[in-house]
Amino acid sequence: MTLDELQSASQAADERIELLRKFLKINEKIAERKRLEEVMTAPDFWDSRERSQKTVEALSACKNIIEPFKETESEVKDFAVLLELAEEDESMLAEADSTWRALSKRLDNIELVSFLSGKFDAGNMYFSIHAGAGGTESCDWANILMRMYRRWFERRNWKDEIVDIQPGDEAGIKSVTIKVSGQFAYGYAKGEKGVHRLVRISPFDSNARRHTSFCSVDVFPDISEDIDIEVEEKDLRIDTYRASGAGGQHVNTTDSAIRITHIPSGIVVSCQNERSQHKNRHTAMQMLKARLYEMEEEKRRQEASAISGTKTEMGWGNQIRSYVLQPYQMVKDLRTEVETSNTSAVLDGDIDMFVEAWLKKVSTE
Repeated sequence: MTLDELQSASQAADERIELLRKFLKINEKIAERKRLEEVMTAPDFWDSRERSQKTVEALSACKNIIEPFKETESEVKDFAVLLELAEEDESMLAEADSTWRALSKRLDNIELVSFLSGKFDAGNMYFSIHAGAGGTESCDWANILMRMYRRWFERRNWKDEIVDIQPGDEAGIKSVTIKVSGQFAYGYAKGEKGVHRLVRISPFDSNARRHTSFCSVDVFPDISEDIDIEVEEKDLRIDTYRASGAGGQHVNTTDSAIRITHIPSGIVVSCQNERSQHKNRHTAMQMLKARLYEMEEEKRRQEASAISGTKTEMGWGNQIRSYVLQPYQMVKDLRTEVETSNTSAVLDGDIDMFVEAWLKKVSTE
């Protein structure tokens, strides 16, 4: 880039920083950080484990927004100084150009966080995968998706824990529900809800024919205990069963796994990761309340979209992405038109290009 172009970019960066300061409510978050730090100095702060944990998490959430913003703001100021030096010494122009490329990417990342302004975007989530029709082939595809997403969670330094898993009859899995904990976990992952399609030569077909398989992904927030959702006992059917899975904590010798069916809505949730039936029931009830809350929020979004004339693409049954492994290699997001031929990287968890493109598209709309 020329010096004039870099100077224009610097001016635009200043404007973006000021906009991001407002969108991210940086001044409010700095005040909140100060308040939380004062709370933590109280002599009895650590007496209540639940209260102290929530406070520490809230403080961490503030810092995770404030600190990257402050660092980027400082870099924008340093970049303006660098350009002043480049005006007098043209040999520094190459360094300024390189600095701008890195700074531009940081600004994009900060801007992406500003898109995550939903009520539960900053929090944890439950992530479910269900195999579609197609028997063993679809179960294997569900297993591949589970590995892909767990690799993605790992890349983002999120913690994940399998809450419920149902193995396939011959291979793969019929379904899995994973609790994912991390900053903005729900906000980043909510756009993955929908149907994922795989086209490949099936390893289970002796005639080596090409098969198409489908899996559905569901994402819903891990709502806090203080969200009041009324669930009447008469509306529930609760079943107990013996946990299943590939060994370890997922195999029990007692019927400790819990399946809860909410009869009015048809929502079914299961939990088997604890050996205690009581703990599994508590987790399953939290999942049910989260699903019911998300269902009501989805209704509101659809009503708002109908009024404004916009089209929503978050509903069940919508095919959002195709993964083609034969006769050519291509992964394409059908909502944003983003695509790549590097299928091995995608299936190894490199899906940020799709996630970020969807967030930007929705925010623009």
